[in-house]
Amino acid sequence: RSVFLVMTNPYAHIIEPLDPQKPDHKFFNLKKLKDPRYDQLPFSIRVLLESAVRNCDGFLVKKEDVEKVLNWKVTQSQTVEVPFRPARVILQDFTGVPAVVDFAAMRDAVKKLQGDPERINPVCPADLVIDHSIQVDFNRNCVTGFISRVFEVYYLFHSLRSDSLQKNQDLEFERNKERFEFLKWGSKAFQNMRIIPPGSGIVHQVNLEYLARVVFKRDGYYYPDSLVGTDSHTTMIDGLGVLGWGVGGIEAEAVMLGQPISMVLPEVIGYKLQGTPDKYITSTDIVLTVTKHLRQVGVVGKFVEFFGPGVASLSIADRATIANMCPEYGATAAFFPVDHISIHYLNQTGRDTEKLNYIEKYLKAVGMFRDYSNTSEDPQFTQVVELDLSTVVPCCSGPKRPQDKVTVSEMKQDFKMCLGAKQGFKGFQVAPERHDVQVPFQFNGAEYSLSHGSVVIAAITSCTNTSNPSVMLGAGLLAQKAVNAGLSVKPYIKTSLSPGSGVVTYYLKESGVMDFLSQLGFEVVGYGCMTCIGNSGPLPEPVVQAITQGDLVAAGVLSGNRNFEGRVHPNTRANYLASPPLVIAYAIAGTVRIDFEKEPLAVNSEGKEVFLRDIWPTRDEIQAVERQFVLPAMFKEVYEKVEKVNERWNSLEAPSDKLYTWNPNSTYIKSPPFFDGLTPNSITDAYVLLNLGDSVTTDHISPAGNIARNSPAARYLTSRGLTAREFNSYGSRRGNDAVMARGTFANIRLFNKFINKQAPSTIYLPTGETMDVFDAAEKYQQAGHPLLILAGKEYGSGSSRDWAAKGPFLLGIKAVLAESYERIHRSNLVGMGIIPLEYLPGDSAESLGLSGRERYTVIIPPQITPRMTVDIKLDTGRTFQAKMRFDTDVELTYFHHGGILNYMIRKMSEN
Repeated sequence: RSVFLVMTNPYAHIIEPLDPQKPDHKFFNLKKLKDPRYDQLPFSIRVLLESAVRNCDGFLVKKEDVEKVLNWKVTQSQTVEVPFRPARVILQDFTGVPAVVDFAAMRDAVKKLQGDPERINPVCPADLVIDHSIQVDFNRNCVTGFISRVFEVYYLFHSLRSDSLQKNQDLEFERNKERFEFLKWGSKAFQNMRIIPPGSGIVHQVNLEYLARVVFKRDGYYYPDSLVGTDSHTTMIDGLGVLGWGVGGIEAEAVMLGQPISMVLPEVIGYKLQGTPDKYITSTDIVLTVTKHLRQVGVVGKFVEFFGPGVASLSIADRATIANMCPEYGATAAFFPVDHISIHYLNQTGRDTEKLNYIEKYLKAVGMFRDYSNTSEDPQFTQVVELDLSTVVPCCSGPKRPQDKVTVSEMKQDFKMCLGAKQGFKGFQVAPERHDVQVPFQFNGAEYSLSHGSVVIAAITSCTNTSNPSVMLGAGLLAQKAVNAGLSVKPYIKTSLSPGSGVVTYYLKESGVMDFLSQLGFEVVGYGCMTCIGNSGPLPEPVVQAITQGDLVAAGVLSGNRNFEGRVHPNTRANYLASPPLVIAYAIAGTVRIDFEKEPLAVNSEGKEVFLRDIWPTRDEIQAVERQFVLPAMFKEVYEKVEKVNERWNSLEAPSDKLYTWNPNSTYIKSPPFFDGLTPNSITDAYVLLNLGDSVTTDHISPAGNIARNSPAARYLTSRGLTAREFNSYGSRRGNDAVMARGTFANIRLFNKFINKQAPSTIYLPTGETMDVFDAAEKYQQAGHPLLILAGKEYGSGSSRDWAAKGPFLLGIKAVLAESYERIHRSNLVGMGIIPLEYLPGDSAESLGLSGRERYTVIIPPQITPRMTVDIKLDTGRTFQAKMRFDTDVELTYFHHGGILNYMIRKMSEN
């Protein structure tokens, strides 16, 4: 392919060797374009330009596409479409299993069309990290609630394995063996696909510490590392200067098959950092401040690029923490160009000297290496906003959204306000006379009580923070000081520590703080995305009973990045994001209703009041320990054996056939019915399945947590002979469309205006019956009625879940009508052939007087253009207009073929 590109590429004349002594290793020298516009481009746009130049073949990428990117200053505001070929794709197992299922089904479909099934194969390198399957069933060397009863016999035979980590990992394999065998088959059947086994760490941290190339050296060429991933927090890698962002699983599959991403050339917001943070400030405080600020600025669908002297004061781990939260402030990417600190990080994490040399040499040669102190290097931006790091104060975020920052000094008062406020993002609508209710209960023979704001989950969980040694060691030092001061955490609080990689455990042990974390209950329970994704496991039954009895607003405090209502645990209605040290502090206090400046954390056994300021470590203390104990040898030792260290994974047997043999009795892996795409027609007399409000997340649409025992999915699994203890989670069953269709809109916190309360239910309009959403959709489909969804602003925000589009497709939903969409979810809807309709500016369901009980006809003309306006006619005789959010010509091509996957099958079969 590279030889063909050189022969046809109009920019072949700028190819030259990076090192004259190694003529076989070349690069496209963008400086030789001698175009003054290049030096004014944001560094993130330069990555897009290099990809366009290198891949310019006159077909998928044209010379005019290169010109569009070079002319970014003018074209950025004109909704100009450009192709982008990322260097690689990254997957995690919740989104990776459906991708491999789709690939396997596509091979079957291509064979039926007399094509070569082995053409369905990743062209673009793909890494899949298994990290979302493990749950916190065990913590503090014990097991709680329902699990303790159903696995009592199982653990009778595993009594020698007493630690929580081993038990959780054992359970992970017991529950997911079939999925893991399927993934192992995929790693053999498909080329260019590497799988990192369970127990290795969180996908983003493994990406940062191990998988990231920064500069690729492949097929005789050097070029920038770049990627798309099937997790919205793929953006974490932007902190290392690798341009990447989350896409829908469906779009990622197309990239893996060699298709460029068709994207609108983004505006780039320059975020200037100045000053240095106070000695007591953590990276979490900085990122929550940035998140709120950028939400206010409005960066949805845009790139954010950081610059200014303040960047130089941030470690790569700090930058990665800020970049990880990019989906929470709505941007597509949050880019920190590579500088000398990036090179230092690569050295610290064990990358070899040869790579470091060519990375720096290449990036300097093409003008992509940054000196943040040199203002003459500052590019032009669409808009510049600033933050003085010295103004950042300790903060948390919640109780229901990551962008709702609360300073620690205001937490007590803010929670009190939330208790009484109207039901909403900052309100629970608890009657004033019930604000101080206390519910006594017994746990392990001792008497305790819970009230509103009581902490029942405290989790230092993977993703945002555990890649950052400063906050992890900060938590360890705080734990050490707390234990030495005689403090402890109440035993009923579910505490956990799930590091993002084995390196974290390594340096926590070597520095001597792990023992103190364990004494407070924060022992390692697993390596993966656990509490933040909803894999928090069960709470003790007495705690659940007390919360239920008092109808309490109990709290979870976690160091993750998502705290949407109903996500962390069904019994924690308030959830706050906090730095790892603050997670421990709130666990010790046992409540979020505390003012740390005025009230003690606790009173120790000697009767002494201990305040948070007495045990809080400074940045200098933390950095001294980090310099001593976070060493390159640790990273090398952990990652040299990462793909082979899991013995249970190594012993798994998987078939070696190129076509997958589907097991009709499987309740985990099932051939999906996605490949019967129809030519799009107008939608006639559609019923509204759900009438929804603002900020409906992918958690609401496609849950990843436990399968409720009274749900349609549970009834299906029961009919297949499974008992409740065998249900596992929705996330683990994403390879089975029958389960996932029944789990669509099955979240107990879904607020449907038809029934005016939170419930996974709707009204079947022809008869007025209230029923589960799946059951209603099934009745509509049996009667041949098309369906649509009414929604408000930011529809589909949250995690990147392809099943949030696949599920509605299977329910018979033909269109969604919303005020605005989250970027990835809109793309997923397009990928499944669902029309994303958007109200015209100023319009909404309320302003148009739509009740949702009307029937809707969407008139689609024969010739469709991107973002065109269409007529929607109601059965009442009224007509209004909305915009069809097909943003590019490529998206229209996918739609005409019934979605991306159908398009790729036809293309692969024809060639």
